Amino acid sequence: MNYRDMSMAELLALAPPGWGGALLDGLWLSLQVAGGGYLLGLLIGMAGAAGKLSGGPVMRDLLACYTTGIRAVPELVLILLLYFAVPEALNRGLAALGLGQVSIGPFASGIAVIALVQGAYATEVMRGAIRAIPRGQIEAAHSLGMSSALTFRRITLPAMLPGALPGLSNLWLIATKDTALLAVVGFTELTLAARQAAGATKHHLLFLCAAGVLYLLVSLISNRVFKALERRATRGMSHG
Repeated sequence: MNYRDMSMAELLALAPPGWGGALLDGLWLSLQVAGGGYLLGLLIGMAGAAGKLSGGPVMRDLLACYTTGIRAVPELVLILLLYFAVPEALNRGLAALGLGQVSIGPFASGIAVIALVQGAYATEVMRGAIRAIPRGQIEAAHSLGMSSALTFRRITLPAMLPGALPGLSNLWLIATKDTALLAVVGFTELTLAARQAAGATKHHLLFLCAAGVLYLLVSLISNRVFKALERRATRGMSHG
């Protein structure tokens, strides 16, 4: 296939021999990994924030080690550890017990790493947002006989969202870009798809710029969504 004689439109066409479909497939896989890791990270962050604010000394120390350790180690190292080192250690233990081997695919590795990283940062974002809530609101809810779960749903969560959403928005954008690191373990997300297209066609500038434009579109759409969520969360609040 002589790609050098093809126009830009032909190279980016959705159907072969164009590579546009491959780029969109890579984008879709990137969004799946980012979305799965982000949602799991939010759950980890919520639990971590609750543990840091209400847990005992041991719980707080363990969570401090988790948030500090995860934020200190590069995501690329975590991906390589989970993809190569963890299965190796597990298989050695299973072999000693006479059991079969296990493997962790790049899709699961990506979601797990993004969830761990997002959870560490989300813990601090949510902890700060919860601490910013006036203590009197929580005390008033308890004085009315609300349970802890009901207080969280009706008081804590709505009150913390305006302060947490900007940070959570940034974490989502970081998650979408962190998926590019999965290329090192052969996962064909957007960045690897663009590199494959560039390598096959020798049109490196075209396909890498196309990938950049797709990432930019994701960022712009995500910003609009989070801005709408912020307006909804702050509706009726005084800005004076």
